[in-house]
Amino acid sequence: MDTGNVVQGMRQVAVTVADVDLALGFYRDVLGLPFPFRAGPGLAFLDADGARIMLTTRQGAGAAGANSILYFRVRDIAATHAAMLARGATGERGPQLAARMPDHALWTAFLRDPDGNLVGLMEEVR
Repeated sequence: MDTGNVVQGMRQVAVTVADVDLALGFYRDVLGLPFPFRAGPGLAFLDADGARIMLTTRQGAGAAGANSILYFRVRDIAATHAAMLARGATGERGPQLAARMPDHALWTAFLRDPDGNLVGLMEEVR
């Protein structure tokens, strides 16, 4: 199998919450997860031993407590996304620049699984 167009591991999980500040208090203060950064009022990120937990308010048709998104790390997000579509995946959104960090650019793309769950692909380009 071509290892260039497969997932390399889970990097991030999005947890949909009604109130990011309230949820941040739980994950940071109760569970004790490190809190590396916030990206606006509706997004907070925590570190779970190298995997990020993204606390987010409802996006699109999502509902608080009812939809989480698995984000998988990939190399060459454009080629990987195209290869997964060619293998029968349902596309939701093609590769887009999501954020510029001090040391890398974060690119994301989205697919749907057979049940309609959102699956994220992400590449951190140095």
